[in-house]
Amino acid sequence: MSGELRERGDGGPQWWSHPDGPTGHGPGFAVPTGRTATAPPADPRPGPGTPSSPRRSGAARPALRLVLGGLLVVLCSGVLGGGIGAAVQGARQGGRITLHPVPGASDHRGSDSAADVVQAALPGVVYLRVSDGSDNVTGTGIVLDGKGDILTNNHVVAPLGRLGRITVAFSSGQQHTARLVGRDVASDLAVIRVQGVAGLRPIALGSAAGLRVGDPVLAIGAPFGLRSTVTSGIVSALDRPVTIGGGPGLSYLDAVQTDAAINPGNSGGPLLDAAGEVVGVNTAIHSANAGSGAPYGVNQQAGSVGIGFAIPIDQAMRVATQLIDGVRVTHTSLGVVLDLGYQGGARVLRTAPGTAPATTRGAVGLRPGDVVTGLDGTPVTSADDLIALVRGQAPGATAQLAVRRDGVVVLLAVRLRAVPGTAAAGAV
Repeated sequence: MSGELRERGDGGPQWWSHPDGPTGHGPGFAVPTGRTATAPPADPRPGPGTPSSPRRSGAARPALRLVLGGLLVVLCSGVLGGGIGAAVQGARQGGRITLHPVPGASDHRGSDSAADVVQAALPGVVYLRVSDGSDNVTGTGIVLDGKGDILTNNHVVAPLGRLGRITVAFSSGQQHTARLVGRDVASDLAVIRVQGVAGLRPIALGSAAGLRVGDPVLAIGAPFGLRSTVTSGIVSALDRPVTIGGGPGLSYLDAVQTDAAINPGNSGGPLLDAAGEVVGVNTAIHSANAGSGAPYGVNQQAGSVGIGFAIPIDQAMRVATQLIDGVRVTHTSLGVVLDLGYQGGARVLRTAPGTAPATTRGAVGLRPGDVVTGLDGTPVTSADDLIALVRGQAPGATAQLAVRRDGVVVLLAVRLRAVPGTAAAGAV
């Protein structure tokens, strides 16, 4: 292929530019420029065996070609104009747009091909650009239904804690503005909605309950703005307690850990299992900065080191359902307040105001001074660990706690409950 990279005004090749390009038509790959071969003029004389006709003289043919060429230009202009007009209207005016299946996309029917999984899932993944007036953030979203509800991360729609203007780009390339349905800081989840969009294709939702370490997974998103990027890996660990953020913006995740590459821009996108179903919402990565006081985060300058974390889809959908229904989000609780400074387990300071730890079969519940060292077989080394693990459970479930009490380890079966609103520091 002959040609050269077209240069930008700053001297760099075009493909160094922002992935969306200056006109928003996707990755700014360089367009090869070269000379176009010109066809030799057609011989007006009739070929061998072709009868000549006085009504199709050589003088009439150029006029006929001119008429046909004009019609072709008009038709092409109409098609292109209609397509561009629909995209612009959807993006800038909030008008109605209709999405159509992406060529090559087909329903997944249990094939072993990762390509089939990806093609079936792509129409259900969208890409977000959020502007808060001073900065632009990119992220990913998961289409939940045909009404336009989209699941993503809270830190995507509210960078630095401030809600921004949200633009959604679909797999077709069309764009539309979205509004916030609701968000929950404690779980780092949010639901947004696009209206006036027909042809939405929800992605298939699965469950993280059956995942095993070593299971293959795929991540789809827009790392550093590169839309429709697919990475693969395995489930590296389950029930990994992860705490991100700080102060009132602290989020606790009972996360699925994966080595599938996750980068800034992947946040809010799906983690898929081998059947093509969503098992997690990609949310955070481990920082390569060993001296960082917050090793789990969403820093836009960070990159994948092979340690990424996803919110299990079961937990994410419990929160998303409440946001869509317009009710106050509840979180799973033990009914105690923990000592945030204690290490070597989660030490109970007191019962939470107005609550008491619920136990099964009349057993004595948690009491001040108890140190929880494990939950359902997962080690607990700090208060943050226990909060994250409890938040990942469903209300009404029974948790098996390993508790160090008066120098002896005892096992307690504790029934978990739902507590509305944002919990106080250390409360679980």
